[in-house]
Amino acid sequence: MNINNSQFLSIEQLQDQYLKQQKVNSGNKPPQGMSFEEILQKQQVQGTPTKEVVKFSKHAANRLNDRKIELTDEQLERLNDGTKKAGQKGIRDSLVLVDQLAFIVNTKSNTVITAMDQTEANENIYTNIDGAVII
Repeated sequence: MNINNSQFLSIEQLQDQYLKQQKVNSGNKPPQGMSFEEILQKQQVQGTPTKEVVKFSKHAANRLNDRKIELTDEQLERLNDGTKKAGQKGIRDSLVLVDQLAFIVNTKSNTVITAMDQTEANENIYTNIDGAVII
């Protein structure tokens, strides 16, 4: 099915636009942390079992990118540890606090649902969780 409607961009046009934007943004990266993409690639190269490493939902990955949050290896390790501890305690949807970063994690699927900097949370109110882990 070939739809030719000039008001919408094709998938290829969107992909090109997004990739060009990524290259421009990558030059502004602070030296102290790694981008989400770099951490993910490093974990895949090292062959870390996926069940031990939290996954990031599309929404969470977008939030990390939008809020310019970059995780260090140590922070990612602590997030994994907090998620594992929450799952062991029977928490299904957990708030995991790592430094000034807040993550809502579904422990059953080992997936980060959303992420934010605690300074961005207006009232520091987190809903739809049944436990919290402060690492």
